[in-house]
Amino acid sequence: QVQLVESGGGLVQAGGSLRLSCAASGRAFSDYTVGWFRQAPGQERTFVAAITSSTATYYADSVKGRFTISRDNAKNTVYLQMNRVTAEDTAVYSCAVTKAPIVMLIPSYYYWGQGTQVTVSS
Repeated sequence: QVQLVESGGGLVQAGGSLRLSCAASGRAFSDYTVGWFRQAPGQERTFVAAITSSTATYYADSVKGRFTISRDNAKNTVYLQMNRVTAEDTAVYSCAVTKAPIVMLIPSYYYWGQGTQVTVSS
């Protein structure tokens, strides 16, 4: 089993930057794909980015070129660097892990963190 804890959320001005962290405890974290997802008020949870065990990365079109996902297996942590944020990035951001090959599908993920709130002020 893997336990995940997100941190780094907060209030940021439009155009600013924020770095989220997803810290994991448990075994063989490096074997998992880690994904970031977000859910805005009244909306469904959507895929943001993912990084595989081989460090291949995937991004939603809405964040491509602005967000960067990375991992530090020695620290059991995955990061989401968010740059040039806009009000549309306001949401609760959650990380999750999977070993399934389809990394953009929410049902593929089976361990989830509680989430961290990101609020972008315009």
